[in-house]
Amino acid sequence: MKYWLVLLLAFCSLTATAKDYLITASRPNTLHVIDLAARKVIHNFVIPGPGIASAISVVDGGKVAYVLTNHNESVAGIDLDTGKQVFRADMSHGNVRVKSMLALAESLDGKLLYVYQIPTRLNRNDYQVLPTRIAVYSTAAGLAAQPLRVFPAPRRISLLAPTAKGNLIGLGWDLYLFNPATGAIEKTFPLRHWQRKGLGEPDILDFWPQFERAHMLSTPYYVPRTDVAATSPDAEEVGVLTFDLDKEVMKATEVGAADVGFFSSVVNPVDKNQVFAMMNQLCKIDLASGKIVKRVDMEHTHYAINISSDGKELYLGGTINAVSVYDSASLKKLAEIAIPGGGDQGAASLRVIER
Repeated sequence: MKYWLVLLLAFCSLTATAKDYLITASRPNTLHVIDLAARKVIHNFVIPGPGIASAISVVDGGKVAYVLTNHNESVAGIDLDTGKQVFRADMSHGNVRVKSMLALAESLDGKLLYVYQIPTRLNRNDYQVLPTRIAVYSTAAGLAAQPLRVFPAPRRISLLAPTAKGNLIGLGWDLYLFNPATGAIEKTFPLRHWQRKGLGEPDILDFWPQFERAHMLSTPYYVPRTDVAATSPDAEEVGVLTFDLDKEVMKATEVGAADVGFFSSVVNPVDKNQVFAMMNQLCKIDLASGKIVKRVDMEHTHYAINISSDGKELYLGGTINAVSVYDSASLKKLAEIAIPGGGDQGAASLRVIER
């Protein structure tokens, strides 16, 4: 009895001391770990080989961050405590060049890694476009990882996310729900091919995975209205697409005229009707009313946005060599955390994990 009590107390102690860390990357090929409470970069790890680092996947409590690198042709697994490379998948081989357009994700248990691949055969006189696919790796495969299996996937997928039910979401022309064990597309949620009265095809650009805190994938989209004149100020609308990774439910909400530019968005884990989106302006969006309820100008452009586990702070990265911290209630800037070395983050992911 005392033994189990000790274990329970130890677990509670670990849970109480868990806190948020931010994982990002910068040029030329460096991974950074930021202690958000201390407002301090605590680790800078050089990723072996050429850069630049882009997409990053890491699960809560995880010891390893999986980073797309080597001009998007390799995935490196970097130990977050030591900086040692413990996983490596070089996807190109022979005369077949394999790239990924930033779509990779771990399974929730951290045992599998899913990578969307775009292979091209480089022949002597021409390039042969090969079918796109998703490769499945064991995260325990070491430094010469080969896929356990591959399965076909539609073209243009730029984002992958695991669901609580063990499935895999791929964002492309439409939103696809894969069964990663069989490779079958279990369901397609239409985006480009939706048939919504008064609306045309939505335009979506999303390479930034920021779903881990709320378990909600979100992305801004722009869509033309077909029920008003093309010259009308209301002819183009901006909206927010959300996909609940627990319930596997998608929702699209228009929030106003397209008078503001967004690159990425994040859902508040405490209030899932609240979304924050930004590029040159930071905006707070209420999905229940379908309105932008607050907006502020930022000092400079950011590409990626994420949020703290308690929903109180926003973290803005990408583009430059700093991460900006904002208060989610007031949208006031609280701090700026400089990235050592001065390298910009480009389109690198901005992940927030609890450890």
